[in-house]
Amino acid sequence: MSIRIGFMSNTSDSQLRFIQQMGVTDVVTSLRAEERGDVWGFEPMLRLRKKVEDAGLTLSVFEGIPVPDRAKLGLPGRDEDIDNYCESLRNMGRAGIPVVCYNWMVAFGWLRTSTTTPVRGGAVATTYDHEEMQRGPLTEHGEVGEDLLWKALEYFLKAVVPVAEESGVKLAMHPCDPPLSPIRGIGRIMTSPENFQRLIDLVPSPNNGLTFCQGCFTEMGVDIAATIHDFGKQGKIFFSHFRNLNGTAAKFTEQFHDDGQQDMYVAMKAYYDAGVEGAIRPDHAPTMEGDDNSHPGYAPQGRLLAVGYMRGLMEAIEKAGGA
Repeated sequence: MSIRIGFMSNTSDSQLRFIQQMGVTDVVTSLRAEERGDVWGFEPMLRLRKKVEDAGLTLSVFEGIPVPDRAKLGLPGRDEDIDNYCESLRNMGRAGIPVVCYNWMVAFGWLRTSTTTPVRGGAVATTYDHEEMQRGPLTEHGEVGEDLLWKALEYFLKAVVPVAEESGVKLAMHPCDPPLSPIRGIGRIMTSPENFQRLIDLVPSPNNGLTFCQGCFTEMGVDIAATIHDFGKQGKIFFSHFRNLNGTAAKFTEQFHDDGQQDMYVAMKAYYDAGVEGAIRPDHAPTMEGDDNSHPGYAPQGRLLAVGYMRGLMEAIEKAGGA
């Protein structure tokens, strides 16, 4: 089987046992805050991989070595930041960690206007309402145009992709979430399949690809199965996020994986049909009874339910001859 279920984890001993118990094979993680620096070191990465492997699992993806805003905006100091990023990638390769998920969002990452929206049975989920978000002030960066972001991205990729190739690390760009531009004056460029193709074509390389965040592509209003086929057949989906929701990019609420507008069986089958390889992890899930909502979207029970659902979909596809 080419596609494997991954799970976002802090890699505590109890979390690793929990992952094993649910039948997951792959771990998606990052270094602890106190272990990070301008350059992410080889030794902590190596120890982390060995800890995961000693638990009988595979460390497949780092989410993951943030790109500083100076690099995204082409500001003075970006060359130093890019040099540090390249050395971090070299250390990833030396430590045997094959994929890094990164993004090109400036000033703020994924945005939500509520983390307490009631969904099925009183569980709470996250919501984004663009009209409400746009009432907020500009950031310290003021107005940032998309052209500037594209130029900075090309500069970054021309420096980083050769290092990724030499290090054996795949660069998996995550979409902007939500995929709208601008948001409070900040342009966002990873907002459509066409823009992802532009990313791939900027610096062609077997190591330049994407994280297929299914929720973000659903927010874009695209045909999910067709888009998976398009990028999957190119061999450009290095990592996937499995997520469901109701709504559009301008206003949506995340749902249980089995209870949103996306046909998740069709989506999962598309990964198989397109020959996608690597880890696919359950993304944001509602917070259920008995869990606290201190980390919205990532409470354990909702993601455990998602893993069971994903395993059921995969078994059905494989038994129907889809593997």
